[in-house]
Amino acid sequence: MTETPTTSPLLRSGTAGLALSVLVASLGTSAANVALPTIAQELDGTFSQTQWVALAYLLAMTATSLTVGHLGDLFGRRRILWTGIAVFTAAAALCTIAPTLWVLIGARALQGVGAAVMMALPLARARDLVPPERLGRVMGLLGTTAAVGTASGPALGGLLITVAGWPAIFAAMVPLGLLAAALAGRKDRDAVDIGAPRCSFDVGGVLLLTAAVALYTLGVTAPGPGESWPTLPLLGGAVVTAGLFVLRESRASHALLPPALLRNRSISIGAVLNLIVGTVMMSTLVVGPFFLADGLHLAPAAIGVTMAAGPLASICTGVLAGRAVDRFGSRLATTTGLVAMIGGALALALLPAWWGLPGYITGTVLLAPGYQLFLAANNTGVLSSTPAERRGMASGLLGLSRNLGLVTGASVLAALFAAASGAPDITGASTEALVSALRTTFLVTAALLVAAALLSLTAARDRSGARAPTAR
Repeated sequence: MTETPTTSPLLRSGTAGLALSVLVASLGTSAANVALPTIAQELDGTFSQTQWVALAYLLAMTATSLTVGHLGDLFGRRRILWTGIAVFTAAAALCTIAPTLWVLIGARALQGVGAAVMMALPLARARDLVPPERLGRVMGLLGTTAAVGTASGPALGGLLITVAGWPAIFAAMVPLGLLAAALAGRKDRDAVDIGAPRCSFDVGGVLLLTAAVALYTLGVTAPGPGESWPTLPLLGGAVVTAGLFVLRESRASHALLPPALLRNRSISIGAVLNLIVGTVMMSTLVVGPFFLADGLHLAPAAIGVTMAAGPLASICTGVLAGRAVDRFGSRLATTTGLVAMIGGALALALLPAWWGLPGYITGTVLLAPGYQLFLAANNTGVLSSTPAERRGMASGLLGLSRNLGLVTGASVLAALFAAASGAPDITGASTEALVSALRTTFLVTAALLVAAALLSLTAARDRSGARAPTAR
């Protein structure tokens, strides 16, 4: 199946629609979290119940990432992207008028399904629309808009709560979603909305993958205070279900995740790298606030400003990172980004003990450019190595691996930080204990990044000049 990259005037509006889709989905993650205390109070929910407002969104987005990419390949990526935006926008409207907490949680789960489309398919759609020599800068742009959503979400959410209450957060997403749908839905006459020939949809594979991801996400999610949680049974169920999924996919005639696609080292290694980097980046979001509050004794406002340093650095470097990918190639840029991230992780491990707050800010600012370079390069490399009819699936796999990394970082590395402090309650740990815990946590993340960089180097050497195999 052929495609014709477009250079027509509609390219700009098409790219704007993709960027806005990513921005709105990112806002859906970060803006709503600041409203949880207010929602708990107004809708009469407990702490653990209200957490499901955030968890339902993340769980649905993670569990459906690969499926929505597969649907894009089958029925056209522009069409499925527009549908996903419509689902997200309608769910946002439902959140605005939700009369009970459980209706709100259900609407957030539906919104997460739309967000999975809006985060995954713009990557594949960009490859459809953009000439190969400009793909890196568009991937950099998409990474920048994701960082803008992450950085501005808490501040925007706090402002809207103050002015008009928590429903205003979701109401604000409605016009943004409508605009994204209008832009992303425009069809360029020179661009082909590529979809694979109609074939049987792998319902069994979808159900098994969704169950495996849901069990894993629930298994690594910390329970509320004073609550028990069947962690081991959930994780055991995830392993068994994942095994059944792999077995089914190896035998299915129209697999959700064809084995031949994973035998493409660019795709499989890119997904593994994405998972590792997602784990590392999430650690800064969950560990940082505890260290800043209890280790450096910062006020909430100061914590918010400090936590914005990394996303702001990402915003400033995202487009430049994309240009570097176009100039030097995705393989070199992927490894370079990982090496830069190693420097940032080591700075976070060592500098706060010497310089305090300036040391912590220096580490986060050093970590961000490397992350943006890696993100643009890895996405470019994976999508460039994927057959045209499987790009939705590959972008869904990138979304799935990233989200699994975020879930893992939020649980495993947070648990490591708490254990390394040596205190029964992290809020009662001494400054020295928290500095030591921060050092341990980011030395571990640096080790993970070293492993990722070595894997990237090995893959670059092995696949030099190789073409992607055709997925069956």
